Amino acid sequence: MLKQERHSHIIKQINLHNKVLSSDLAIALNVSEDTVRRDLNELDESGQIIKVHGGALSKAYHHPFQHTDIYAYDAKKCIAAKAVGLIKEDMLILTGGGTTVMELAAILPQNCPVTVFTISPLVALQLSNHPLINVILIGGNVAKDSQVCTGPQVINYLNEIKFDLCFLGTNGISVADGITDSDLDIVMLKKAMIKASKRLVILCIAEKLNSVQRMRVCDIHQIGSLVTELEPGHNLLDPYRRENIQLH
Repeated sequence: MLKQERHSHIIKQINLHNKVLSSDLAIALNVSEDTVRRDLNELDESGQIIKVHGGALSKAYHHPFQHTDIYAYDAKKCIAAKAVGLIKEDMLILTGGGTTVMELAAILPQNCPVTVFTISPLVALQLSNHPLINVILIGGNVAKDSQVCTGPQVINYLNEIKFDLCFLGTNGISVADGITDSDLDIVMLKKAMIKASKRLVILCIAEKLNSVQRMRVCDIHQIGSLVTELEPGHNLLDPYRRENIQLH
C-alpha cells in the first residue's frame, strides 16, 4: 500500500472513531508499527491529526476546536436536532462527551427546565449559560485523550442516582457485538452510566453502523433509542429495527 493510501486510511479511521491505536493500524495496514509511527508523525506535523502515546486522536477530540475540525458535522447537527425531541421537562439527564453531545447541548431549548449531569467539562461549560438548566459536572480524573472525567469516584457517584435518559456517543455499534469501544477506562465508565439510567440513547453517525471495536460496552438489547442522521425507515437500520430499538 502506498503512503498516500495509508494516510487516507488512517485519517478515515480517526475521523470515524476519534482515536486509533498504532498496533491496530499496523495490523489493518499490514505494515510495521515503526511505519505507522512515521505516518502518524507526518500527519501530526501537517496538522491533520494529534499524535499521542500509542496512537493518534482527531483534532475535534481536543479543545479548543473549530466546526471545520468536526467530521460529519452536518450529520451530527441532524442527530442533535432529533435527540432534543426526546427530552422532557424536569428530566434527570446524563451525558457523555464528544462532538455530537456538544452539539446537542448547544441547541437545548431555552424554555426547557431539566437537570443535566455530565462527565464532560466541555459539555458543562456549553450548558452553563442556559437559563433553566441545572448543570452538574461529575468530577474525577480528566482523561487527556477523551477529555471526560473518569475513575472510581465517578463510578461511585453514578451508583447513587437513577437518570431518566443517558445520551452517549459510540465508537462502534453492531447487532452482534452491541456497543464497543477501544479504551478500557471509557468502557468501564460507560457501563456505569448505562446501569444508572432508565433509558440509553445512542447518538451515532451512519458510517459507524456495523463497526466493531475491541471492547464491549453493552449488549444491543440495552439500547432504548438509536439516533442517526438517516430516516428511521432506511434499510441500513433494518437490523436494529428487528431488535426492537426505537429509531430516530
